Amino acid sequence: MTGSRAGYTLMELVVVLALLAIATALVGPAVGRTAEDVAARAQVASVAAFLRGAREQAVTSRQTVEVRVDRDAHALLLWRTARDGQDTPPARRAFAAALRVESAATPSAILFQPQGMSSGARVMVETTGPRLFVVTVEALTGRVTTQRVAR
Repeated sequence: MTGSRAGYTLMELVVVLALLAIATALVGPAVGRTAEDVAARAQVASVAAFLRGAREQAVTSRQTVEVRVDRDAHALLLWRTARDGQDTPPARRAFAAALRVESAATPSAILFQPQGMSSGARVMVETTGPRLFVVTVEALTGRVTTQRVAR
């Protein structure tokens, strides 16, 4: 019997298992960080979308819209004044991230005008990690942009 059998030796299997264990140990933590980063970016995108929606409402309704920050509840509140002068109940959007607003105009508030302009503001979004993002609302155009800030 001079034929050889097809298969792997025990040593080859041990080497492959060792390489898989090393690869898993290196990749595992990176996957966890990526999931946290995706969640953080989703929070930031949600804040930006809320602000863009407020600007859109101001333009389409031809009324000034105010976005206030409720720091204790980690929420944004959208206020509109009706044509008869009465404030409508605010639309509320809660977020898991801690929100902090820096605004040149009214403290903790951003005003959107019917012409598309705004009071301008920088919304600081602190997420787990800790990660810090800045959502900027330009005063002249009301344009909303996001940017990650290195700590």
